[in-house]
Amino acid sequence: SCMKKKILVAVDGSVYSSNSLDYLIRLFRENDAFDIDLFAAVSAGSKDQSWMNEVDPHRIENTVVLQRKAIAAKYLKDARMRLVRNGFAKENITSIVHASSQGITGSIYHFAKENLYDGILVGRRGVGRVGEMLLGSVSADLVRQCHEIPIWIIDGNVTSTRFLLAVHTCIHSLMAADHLSFILKDNPTAEVCIYHSRSAFGSTPSHSSKEEYHHYWGERWCDKNLDLETCLYKAHSQVLIQNGFPKERIIHITPRRGIHPSHDLLRQAKRYQCGTSASGRRPRVDKGLFGGVSDRITRKAQNMAIWLVG
Repeated sequence: SCMKKKILVAVDGSVYSSNSLDYLIRLFRENDAFDIDLFAAVSAGSKDQSWMNEVDPHRIENTVVLQRKAIAAKYLKDARMRLVRNGFAKENITSIVHASSQGITGSIYHFAKENLYDGILVGRRGVGRVGEMLLGSVSADLVRQCHEIPIWIIDGNVTSTRFLLAVHTCIHSLMAADHLSFILKDNPTAEVCIYHSRSAFGSTPSHSSKEEYHHYWGERWCDKNLDLETCLYKAHSQVLIQNGFPKERIIHITPRRGIHPSHDLLRQAKRYQCGTSASGRRPRVDKGLFGGVSDRITRKAQNMAIWLVG
């Protein structure tokens, strides 16, 4: 039996969350390997009444919150029906309304972390019809906060099922390949373009030592596949293939040096008609060049999905 993949989808009733559903449908319709949890976060505290909670935490939820929950439930119901109409099995979809005073981003992040999702899918620049349910700046906040779970950010209308895997010579990049193949291996149409942008990632390998790779992939595997001098193109391909992604749908794009790192990646994605750009990112301690690159790509991408892993 194949391992189920658990995806948390932020829903707010906006056109942006609608774009996310389209993306899911395009990639995963008729695929039973996914459990989709539709998640609507509503804000539980309104400024003027929050003091009441301190007086009596068991006070009946105020009408404002109940209204928000009712509207959220309606959005979730619509989203669920749309997925079912498009070939998702009813029993694989769950709807969750989550009222919390920690803000929308906090809600999504903590819920995802506690429940160990394989990915968080969020539409970008979404302004829900309810002022309280915004996925607008949420995607940017999530990128800053959440490093434990891969984030998939959908901007606009994404039609292509081809992925640009922006690789660089480090552990986190191979982790991204691992995530990509885990999610896509049963997909009948997905293709992966492997591309290293010299301007984005520098031509010198990052500080990962051979030993660090051994720790994750084992010494024998590394001796055979770790091509540090060729930006790990072989290693990334190997990770994809051994996880069941078909070799004939992997495309290698010659590394090149663009002027602006994030422009270069987005330009290659457009040039090769990739709907999604995926990359690994270093842990949050490192505010260096690469952290900057993933933030800028995320800000500038249009009609594209961005997957950030790590």
